[in-house]
Amino acid sequence: MDMEVTAWHSLHSAMNAQQDRRPFSRASLRRIMLFARPHRRRIHRFLLLSVLTALLAVATPLLAGKVVDAIVNGEGTGTVTRLALLIALIAVVEAGLGLLTRWLSATLGEGLILDLRTAVFDHVQKMPVAFFTRTRTGALVSRLNNDVIGAQRAFSNTLSGVVSNLVTLLLTLAVMLTISWQITLLSLVLLPVFVVPARRMGARMAGLQREAADHNAAMGTQMTERFSAPGATLVKLFGRPSDESAEFAARADRVRDIGVRTAMAQSAFITALTLVSALALALVYGLGGFYALRGSLDPGAVVALALLLTRLYAPLTALAGARVEVMSALVSFERVFEILDLKPLIEQKPDARRVPEGPVSVEFDEVSFGYPTAEKVSLASLEEVATLDDRGGTPVLHQVSFRAEPGQTIALVGSSGAGKSTIAQLLPRLYDADAGSVRLNGVDVRDLSADSIRDTLGMVTQDGHLFHESVRANLLIARPDASEDDIWDALRRSRLDGLIASLPDGLDTVVGERGYRLSGGERQRLTIARLLLARQRVVILDEATAHLDSTSEAAVQEALAEALSGRTALVIAHRLSTVRAADRILVLEAGRVVESGTHTELLAAGGRYEELYRTQFERPSSDGGRPVQPVG
Repeated sequence: MDMEVTAWHSLHSAMNAQQDRRPFSRASLRRIMLFARPHRRRIHRFLLLSVLTALLAVATPLLAGKVVDAIVNGEGTGTVTRLALLIALIAVVEAGLGLLTRWLSATLGEGLILDLRTAVFDHVQKMPVAFFTRTRTGALVSRLNNDVIGAQRAFSNTLSGVVSNLVTLLLTLAVMLTISWQITLLSLVLLPVFVVPARRMGARMAGLQREAADHNAAMGTQMTERFSAPGATLVKLFGRPSDESAEFAARADRVRDIGVRTAMAQSAFITALTLVSALALALVYGLGGFYALRGSLDPGAVVALALLLTRLYAPLTALAGARVEVMSALVSFERVFEILDLKPLIEQKPDARRVPEGPVSVEFDEVSFGYPTAEKVSLASLEEVATLDDRGGTPVLHQVSFRAEPGQTIALVGSSGAGKSTIAQLLPRLYDADAGSVRLNGVDVRDLSADSIRDTLGMVTQDGHLFHESVRANLLIARPDASEDDIWDALRRSRLDGLIASLPDGLDTVVGERGYRLSGGERQRLTIARLLLARQRVVILDEATAHLDSTSEAAVQEALAEALSGRTALVIAHRLSTVRAADRILVLEAGRVVESGTHTELLAAGGRYEELYRTQFERPSSDGGRPVQPVG
């Protein structure tokens, strides 16, 4: 390793050392050891090879010195040739060990990345919906990418670096002190000149790097939001493209300036440290030559000392900030552990049951519920706030009770915020009730397995969410083993078969991000087709036609009639015209059921439902007199 490479390594270490100086707990260290246990054999081999590589790195300068001595002493070509061949053999072995070490490092690092990412991904999937409503997606993805890779670096780079640098340093120092302790100590005098600027420059450049990262993150967020279909639409309708461009350009300009300053600072630093290292070599050659001319030191020893010096500064500068560098790498583990330590609010019992076969009844028995506080479901670092919002926990449902017999349709109506969607979220166990019981076929959902609930219950929401995948892939999410005939049957029953057949790629047509290549009505009908394909026995419709025009709504209503046929259904709607045929209508206000009955019964009662109904449907008469009342 030459002095310029040593300088780059010193600067890189100093910059990394400034990134994060938070304390690291022994408990976390023990968890890391447990996490690394499956890889312990590979770690042991990796460390052993690192030590062997360090030993060979020290052997080469000594042999080079012996070559010089053999030449000076006239020992003949045979000795020089043997030494040269030995140096060549060591170089070949060192290259082979380097490749093997790199292979072990790669397999170890990538194995840890696989384990960590899988553990975090699987754990995040168990988190409640409240977790995702609060967490910034970018911050969560960063844990799966940047922090997992940082944790892997603690093993594959930092750990091996500390071991190999320590072995190299001790061996090099021992050999140099054996050859000439005077020259060795004088060489170390220049070390502060080498290390101190690295620390100061590292802190300065780390600050520039953080500022550049902040600007890049802001530009990334701006691009992500503005380049999505709804974001681009919002900017075109209400935004000012010139202002957006100016804001983006200002950040990009600052990143450019930081890049120029960083490049010049790096160049000046490397040049200065290369000069310092050259002065150290001059000291070795000058003082060593003086001793050699006086006969107190062999010429080969001078060469060996010079070569060993190049292998001394790198481990010295690396180990000078080793503790902070190790902590900076290991902190990534704590950030990963933060995610793994979040306890899912919804957990499946070990002896969870399946929903009994046959038509399914739905029952809410004295159910009360309040949304969990942020501290139960989130982290301030994932929300990118200083402190978590302490709101939440206030009851939004109060002793709600009703029962839907198998095959019945129950409608939920009421003002916004009355608790209708909350009821819909408790049934598939997106949340758990705080009090009371939610049952499917007489069994509390908390006693049922997640797979059984998923196989039994389907839901269509008002946004009709689709993934940026093909029509086929979006449908097969519901039932991966569905045949081609099953898919087309579901599309026919949802009144979409003609449209899909007319597309150039048919079922393989990509629907775009969130399905934006389709119209609102087409998206909704595709989600209904997904529901029909799953063949679930209970259906929840949460404002499934809320944002559709009359034509689209008519097509969706036909598809919904097909979806509800023979199934137990829970229908949430603001448009009361869509729920008049329900077997029973529940009117909710402030989290309580205030009225219950059929459409005709509720109108005749003259209560809240009648008020809502007439508010929606009464219209002025043609002669400007009293409003024309709807027919009940």
